[in-house]
Amino acid sequence: MINQPFVIAEISGNHNGSLDRGLDIVRAAARSGVGAIKIQTYTAETITMNVDSPDFQISEDHELWGGRTLYNLYEEAFTPWEWHEPIFEMARSLGVTPFSTPFDETAVEFLESLDCPIYKIASLEIVDLPLITMVASTGKPLIISTGTASLEEINDAILAAKQGGAKDITALVCTSSYPAKAKDANLSRMKTLQDSFGVKVGLSDHTLGSAVAVAAAALGASVIEKHVTLSRADGGVDSAFSMEPAELEQMILDINDAHSAIGEPNAWKTDAEKESVRLRPSLRFDRDLPAGTVLSASDFRSVRPAGGLAPKNSGLVLGKRLVRSVKYGDPVSIDDVNS
Repeated sequence: MINQPFVIAEISGNHNGSLDRGLDIVRAAARSGVGAIKIQTYTAETITMNVDSPDFQISEDHELWGGRTLYNLYEEAFTPWEWHEPIFEMARSLGVTPFSTPFDETAVEFLESLDCPIYKIASLEIVDLPLITMVASTGKPLIISTGTASLEEINDAILAAKQGGAKDITALVCTSSYPAKAKDANLSRMKTLQDSFGVKVGLSDHTLGSAVAVAAAALGASVIEKHVTLSRADGGVDSAFSMEPAELEQMILDINDAHSAIGEPNAWKTDAEKESVRLRPSLRFDRDLPAGTVLSASDFRSVRPAGGLAPKNSGLVLGKRLVRSVKYGDPVSIDDVNS
């Protein structure tokens, strides 16, 4: 059986401009039982340009960030690079794996200086094949989020990763909308990714609540990523679709239960059902009867518990003569009658 899903807590911009808050999120996520803490490595200058034209603005009707320029949004959301080391150290001290999503070559070089153990490619960067190739050349496990991508684009990205040297690749189904709706999750794509590319699969989840993540675990996801915050009421660029610590802890419990429930395809009559098997119906005598009685259908019936003949085998004793006396409730046995 595959291991339980590896749960990643994404901090993103939920530090709200405070390193102390970021470290508090690390502590809270670790207590919740996550396997990893992830941040994002960029600055407003490295991820976009300080341009105010419509091309560089988020559409007005966007639910969370409508009308904002990309530069303004990323200037608020970025994690200062000098915070990376204390966040990594805090996570490691708590037994949690820290890693990041780089958005350009300088970010990869910086993260390598911190011995980043895993890398993730964000959904929108799935078309940046030179970046994917550079990350793959580190030889570290690589997670690729597939939001916004066609199957052809995913194929190009995975091929670039393999050609770059990546040996351990996980592709995450993702719906790149914020917040995403459950009906748009299309979790069946996980099987398509696995069958098409032979990689591990999982989910990068931007939906509210835990239902989609739990469903992904039941479908065999090996990795599940969720954005986390200390409190949605505190606000922040990602807070509206982020989980609070208590919710995260319950989600992990539910994910592990869902994964455990997958079980084995041929696990019939399990050990857990031993007592129920003992209580299944069988044939029992319906009255006290002396030896020599020729048995009729009214002399026994099918009742719980087991121990007697199976109900389907009543014909084996009908019309036969008892070779011993029996009592009400005794199990009917082929040994009770003459041959």
